[in-house]
Amino acid sequence: MSRFDFLKDKVREYPTQSGVYLMKNSLDKIIYVGKAKNLKSRVKSYFTDSKDHSPKTRLLVQNIHEVEYILTKTEVEAFLLEASLIKKYRPKYN
Repeated sequence: MSRFDFLKDKVREYPTQSGVYLMKNSLDKIIYVGKAKNLKSRVKSYFTDSKDHSPKTRLLVQNIHEVEYILTKTEVEAFLLEASLIKKYRPKYN
């Protein structure tokens, strides 16, 4: 099973709650931070047909080795957490 397929399978188990997702490269470095009203749906969208993705997003997806998430109670909380994590980690693709 490829890394891409492994991640795609893993995302099927994600919750449908709001939260923030952290995409990491092979060195375990955070390369992208995003927020979602529905984590499962949003993260799953990265692993669908890439012809709809921008060149930047395609490059990001090629470098994803792990995706983690942090659940939040509200969308507003996810928005604030995303902003603080981007400021803290300065991910390459944000």
